[in-house]
Amino acid sequence: MQTRAGVRDMASKIGTGIRSEIAPGALEFLRSQRFAVVASVAAAGDVWASSLSGPPGFLSAIDPHTLAIDASPAADDPLADALRVGARLGMVVMDFAARRRMRVNGHVVRTGRPLLVGTDQVYVNCPKYIQRREPARDSSSVALAAPSRQGTGLGAAELAWIEAADTFFVASAHPSAGADASHRGGSPGFVRVRDERTLRWPDYAGNTMFQTLGNLAVSPSAGLLFIDFERGDTLQLSGRARVVWDAGQLNGYAGAERLVEFSVDRWIARAGAAPRGYRLIEPSPFNPPARGE
Repeated sequence: MQTRAGVRDMASKIGTGIRSEIAPGALEFLRSQRFAVVASVAAAGDVWASSLSGPPGFLSAIDPHTLAIDASPAADDPLADALRVGARLGMVVMDFAARRRMRVNGHVVRTGRPLLVGTDQVYVNCPKYIQRREPARDSSSVALAAPSRQGTGLGAAELAWIEAADTFFVASAHPSAGADASHRGGSPGFVRVRDERTLRWPDYAGNTMFQTLGNLAVSPSAGLLFIDFERGDTLQLSGRARVVWDAGQLNGYAGAERLVEFSVDRWIARAGAAPRGYRLIEPSPFNPPARGE
């Protein structure tokens, strides 16, 4: 992917910032956060993106190579079944207010609470495309009594949710390198609905590492996570993704260097599964117009 995009030399330099240990500065960042997205691979091979949250301090470190997560997924979240010793997980930890994000990829050392994850890769990403949001004083998640809704083809409510989104998360996995979770942002409408089971979004200039697209080139299984930041509701999608390099299909996608097309196999909508009460303060100044205006 790096070679095809012509950024191999730049990526080799940026890649030197990836470490296996949690440095003191990284630990300070992790301890202050209350939200993380976790990529996991189910026993059947399908990939999912899930959210875990808690008060500041729910992320900590046992030692420089072991992350402790004091949170548990809902029983009907696919992450619950994926948590087994040795399972590979990918995480992106977000500070929306400061437009900061950190990736932690590793493997499960111990299940239960706290969950212990051995770190294989720890690194930061640039602030591009992060919409600045600030949490309400009470931004904890609230477990509601309503059961999750599930399906295959997306309904009108789910399609409207996706089309209005300015942020979502992508989970991918490499057969030997493990799982990875990443953030995607843009102007509302940057994710396009082609039909009830097909989505497309633009891939903008990033850090040149191509962790997500590189994984998809090897294994198309992927998961998406959309969040209603005011209500704390989540929409998880699992399916297959492919990269569209055809320049002729980029018309109307301002700023896009290529596209990603996602085919939905299954979706799960859950109320109150993520922190609620996040208020949009400012869109990212890097956001291209959603439809090329």
